[in-house]
Amino acid sequence: MALSSLALIVSYAVNAQEVATSDDIELIEVVGSQQRMPSFNPNDNELSGIFGPGLSAFDVPRSVTSLSAEMIEALNISTIHDIAKIAPNAYASSGFGTPSLPSIRGQLGELFQDGIRRQAGNNGFGLPLSFNSVEQIDVVKGPSPVLFGSTQRNGGFVNLQTKTAPLSGTSGEIALRAGRWDQYSASVDIGTAIEEGKHGIRVSAERLDQGSFFDYASQKSQNVFVAYRYAPSDDSRWDLSAEYYNADYPDIAGINRPTQALIDHNLYITGQGVQSNGSTVPAAGSIISPTGEVVISRSLVYTHPDDINHADTTLLRSKLIHEVNDTVTLRNITYFQYLNREEIATNSFVEIIDGASTFENRTELDFRYNKNQITTLGVSLRYNDVLGYSQFTTEADNPVDLTGPLSNRVIPLTDEQKVRLIELRPNVYVSPGGQYDLDGDGTGDYNLSDTTDSTTWQTGLVLQQRSQWTHRFSTIAGVRIDYYDVTANDPLAPEDVVAASDSHSDTLLSYQLSASYKLSNALNIYAALSENEATSNSMAGGTALGADNLINPLNFATENRLYEVGIKYAPDDNWYAEAALFDQTRSLRNRDGSNSGIKSQGVELQAFYQNDTFWINGSYSYLDARFDDSVSFQDTSQVADAFDNSRPDIIQGTGIGSPSFTTFAASDNRIQGVPEQIVSFNAAWHISEKVLVGASGQYTKSFPLDFLGTVQIRDQINVDVNANYQVSPALSVRLDVLNVTDEENWQPVFEGGYFGATLVMPNLPRHLQASMQYAF
Repeated sequence: MALSSLALIVSYAVNAQEVATSDDIELIEVVGSQQRMPSFNPNDNELSGIFGPGLSAFDVPRSVTSLSAEMIEALNISTIHDIAKIAPNAYASSGFGTPSLPSIRGQLGELFQDGIRRQAGNNGFGLPLSFNSVEQIDVVKGPSPVLFGSTQRNGGFVNLQTKTAPLSGTSGEIALRAGRWDQYSASVDIGTAIEEGKHGIRVSAERLDQGSFFDYASQKSQNVFVAYRYAPSDDSRWDLSAEYYNADYPDIAGINRPTQALIDHNLYITGQGVQSNGSTVPAAGSIISPTGEVVISRSLVYTHPDDINHADTTLLRSKLIHEVNDTVTLRNITYFQYLNREEIATNSFVEIIDGASTFENRTELDFRYNKNQITTLGVSLRYNDVLGYSQFTTEADNPVDLTGPLSNRVIPLTDEQKVRLIELRPNVYVSPGGQYDLDGDGTGDYNLSDTTDSTTWQTGLVLQQRSQWTHRFSTIAGVRIDYYDVTANDPLAPEDVVAASDSHSDTLLSYQLSASYKLSNALNIYAALSENEATSNSMAGGTALGADNLINPLNFATENRLYEVGIKYAPDDNWYAEAALFDQTRSLRNRDGSNSGIKSQGVELQAFYQNDTFWINGSYSYLDARFDDSVSFQDTSQVADAFDNSRPDIIQGTGIGSPSFTTFAASDNRIQGVPEQIVSFNAAWHISEKVLVGASGQYTKSFPLDFLGTVQIRDQINVDVNANYQVSPALSVRLDVLNVTDEENWQPVFEGGYFGATLVMPNLPRHLQASMQYAF
């Protein structure tokens, strides 16, 4: 029976083939979805430019986390600090509520875009970062590679990959979002080919109008991005883009007087600080006589409605890739950014960047002698010109009673303070950019901050060799020399005084060496060494004069070293995992412009899995970060110093006063404000064809908030959940519930621990966000 049936089928098929033609055959296409979601595997992304072209996470000899545009959307990443959801050892302080730089391995990290260092303002509080121009985020641990050049921050870096225009078809997306506290945003992203295969254009625009859980802390911003791609041949591709961004945003100092009772029970000690002369205007050395203890609203942070904080910036980018022949490839990357920023706060803090221009051009030539050897020669030129004014010498945070009237927070300058500053404009006083002894008593008459008019030329020469010695063993070796030529002038010297100025030139050396060995096609082990000499800069990457009116040569001699070993696992498209051990020394720029040595060791683990209906990611990090026999600075030694001992039932105060600008002796003490262990997970699951649910969670182990460890931020967890409904192939809606368990978590306000005994930031309570996306 079976044989006769088979014969009948074969006979029918043969006869049908004889009588049918291509014109009368009806083709039926069955469309299905073996995998209902796009690939989120970080190993599918190309980490462009880090050690040259064409490397995936599996190939890069560093601990890395790469986020595609789909993963950025899935994890609801909206600020640079959100990378901590997925990247190990990326925990960050709040950055005064507006993060502008990443934090990696316990210190501020560097920010690149297409391999060029971006202008981000001043040491973590500069201007917000919009992802409107970004389609991929690569988080890389350790100092920047020689191709990128020496930088100030060496714990790690984030390289943003810019959106590009399509060369075929037309597509676009409109996204709307609304959240608690009147937080609204809208964006549109449209790309189209102008001539198929030859050139195309893409336009993205984003607008944010966001209220805040915190008092007096709204943000409004606009970002417009235009990209153009030209491909005259298969051998050449030229990407051009322009971006404009402006923002009004808050400087949120968190809640002051961070006692353990505040961390554990939201208990806040009341009473306005008093100066020795009886004034209740906040000032250095003020002492608080406690008047009581109250449960403070976590939204009652140190802000003021009359504070001014605005920034706008314009960026131009060019990236040309041309395959000269089968042996030589040319890459040329150009970047220009112009930045203005103005903050004038009622607590007397002033930072004005009255124009910062940054330009960099880098040309790289790849020579492929054969498929196993690639030699890269590069030359770069970077120019940075900064005119800026600042004043941070009269702030005093602990004396302010946040539960009292807003007038408690205002610091009007006294005549004695004004005479040590310069009036930049009516009622706006800043530090001069140099020190002067007008009365001839042998001491300077002015308070110095970061005011500068400085210009830096950086010229770099780089050589890198990528070698595939066998099908298992490969190496990457590189060396770079950077020559710096810097001038700094005082743009606001007192009348009838010759303005201070100085110049300095220096040569900095960087080198790297890594080796990788494939135990199998799925398993790769690596070892990496990196050493570099880096700079230590002030506002907007500028250089300020010291109290001796000279450029400190030590700012060009900060040494950084990394030893790292790791293993990576990528058996197929579904799995990716890696583990790394590292030992790193680096420098930390202190608030007064000096540098402290830091040594850190740690472990980083991360794993990813995806199948047809779900994906999951998990990571673990351990970090032991300590001062490397170096001094440490804190606004106040301990929070008890801000109080007298008149109410020992509330706090046993020392009566020293705050701020007291404490210097701790050289030690190997643990760095405050950094958790030792972090565990995180992210997952999403298609529970039906149209419904996708997801979750993210993070645990941080307790850590000291201040240098002496008198206050601890306890073990904390945070869990976010979301659900996405596909209304139609083009339309989807999503609901996010952030901090779903409504934890009352805390984080430091600023990197480096300077404000550890002065300020702490409450995290947001449970809140909802609803969004809609329409693709076309």
